[in-house]
Amino acid sequence: MIGETAAFVRAVRVAGPGRDFLPTPDEPVDLVLAGGRIVDIAPTGNLRPRGLVVDGDGGWLFPGLWDHHVHVLQWALTADRVALGEAGSAREAASIMAAAPAGDGGRRVGVGFRDGLWPDEPTLELLDVATGEVPTYLVNADVHSVWLNSAAFRREGFEPSASGVLREEDAFEISRRINAVDAEVGDRAVERMARAAAARGLVGLVDLDMTWNDEPWQRRVARGFDTLRVSYGTYPQHLDRAIAEGLRTGDPVRGAADALVRVGPLKAITDGSLGTRTAACAHHYPGDVDNHGLLTIPPDELVELMTRATAAGLECAIHAIGDVANAHALDAYALTGAVGTIEHAQLVAHADIPRFARLGVSASVQPEHALDDRDMTDAVWAGQSAQPYPLRALADSGANLLFGSDAPVAPLDPWAAIASAVFRTRDGRDAWQPHQRVDIDTAIAASTAGGSTAPAEIAPGARADLVILDADPRTADELALRAMPVRTTLLAGRVTHAS
Repeated sequence: MIGETAAFVRAVRVAGPGRDFLPTPDEPVDLVLAGGRIVDIAPTGNLRPRGLVVDGDGGWLFPGLWDHHVHVLQWALTADRVALGEAGSAREAASIMAAAPAGDGGRRVGVGFRDGLWPDEPTLELLDVATGEVPTYLVNADVHSVWLNSAAFRREGFEPSASGVLREEDAFEISRRINAVDAEVGDRAVERMARAAAARGLVGLVDLDMTWNDEPWQRRVARGFDTLRVSYGTYPQHLDRAIAEGLRTGDPVRGAADALVRVGPLKAITDGSLGTRTAACAHHYPGDVDNHGLLTIPPDELVELMTRATAAGLECAIHAIGDVANAHALDAYALTGAVGTIEHAQLVAHADIPRFARLGVSASVQPEHALDDRDMTDAVWAGQSAQPYPLRALADSGANLLFGSDAPVAPLDPWAAIASAVFRTRDGRDAWQPHQRVDIDTAIAASTAGGSTAPAEIAPGARADLVILDADPRTADELALRAMPVRTTLLAGRVTHAS
C-alpha cells in the first residue's frame, strides 16, 4: 500500500481541527479523495467506495503533522554518530569518545553533549589524553559549540585554544564540514529519516540546514524524494545568490514536477544559546558580570538583511533565544514589515509577548527544549526577569505557535513536542512551570502546517495530508501521547506510512 494513492478513507472519527463543522462529530465518517484533496465527507456508509480504500477501522483522524524547525541532514546523520546526551561530565564525555571507533574519514564524531551543569570544564588537554591522534569532534546538543582535540584542530586548520571549544560561527563552520558527506550517503540518510518521520504522522517540515539548501533539494527531488513536504531555508551568506537566482518563498524547488519541496525563509541567527551561555540577555550570567551573551547580528544589520529579503519575496525566520535578541528581532519586524517567524523565543520580556500577535510574527518554538533545559534554566537564567519558554503566555496573547524539534537538538517526533507542551514534564518529574502548559487542541494545531491560529483542517477542499491514529490524543496522558500509535499517514492522499 505504501506509495499508492487512496481514493477513499473509511470509518474514521475526526478528532482534530475541522471536527466542529461536522453535524455528528463523534460518529465515524468516510472521506472521498481526489487530486490530492478531500472532496467529500459523510457519515460512514453514505458514500460509495471507489479506488484504493484505506480502512480507518474507527481510528482517529487528524491533519498531517509538521515539524517547523529541522536541520535535516544533521538529524539524518545522527544515527551514525556517538550519542553523548547521558554524559554527566567532561571527563565522561571524553571517555565515551575514546572508546568509540573511528568512522568515515578516520575521525570520531559525537553529538548531543550538554555541559551547562557539568562539574568540570572541557579542556584540550583532557580530550587529547583520552583520544590521542584520532581527530575527535564533540558537538554540543544546541550545535552552538564544538569541542575538538588537537588532531581535529590540525585537520581543520584552526588554532587550538586551551579549552578546545569553538563557539558560534566557528562551531557552525566545523558542523558544516563534518556534515559534508558524500551526496549519495547523505541522500540515503535523508530518505530513511523521512520514512521514520512519516511513521510518526509527519507530512512536512521546514529544513534549516546551515548550507545552500537549494542544491541538495533539487538533487533529492530528481532522485524521487516524495515522502514529505519540505520548505527549505537560506542563510545570510547565501542571500545575494538567492536573490540573483530568483528564489522566492513558496516557489517550488527548481526542476520539480510537483510542489512538495518549496523555497522557504531567510534564516538569520541573531544570538547564541542557553547551553553555551551566549544567548543575548538583559541580565548577566551567574558568576560573570560581563557576560550578557552576544548578538551575532547587530540590530541595524538585521534590519538591512530583512529589508532585502522582504523586497526579494523571501519570508524571514529569525533565531532569537535571549530576551534582548527577541526584542531586537521584533523591532526589526516592525521596521521592515517582514513576514515570518522568530525561532526559539526561549526567553521573552513580558512586554514583548503581545508584540508577536500585533506584528503577525509566528513563534516557532520547540517544547522539548523546555524540559531538556529546565535545570539549566533554573540555574543559569535564575536572575533574568523575562519569561522563559512562555508557550501559554504567547498563545493567550493571540500569537501563532508553530511547534518543532530543532532536530538534532531534540529528536524529530511531533508527539514528543505535543506531550511536552501539554504536560511540561518528562521522565516522571513534576511539571516544570505548569502555568505555561497549553491545551491539547492548541498543541496539535501548532503541529500542523498553519499553526495554532490557522491550523490545517479536515474539510472538503483541504489537502489530503492526513494521519490516522489508533488512540485519541485528546484523552491521552503524557506517556501515551509520547507513544502515540500512528496507523496511517497520507500525503496528498498517497500512503507514506501504514502500520
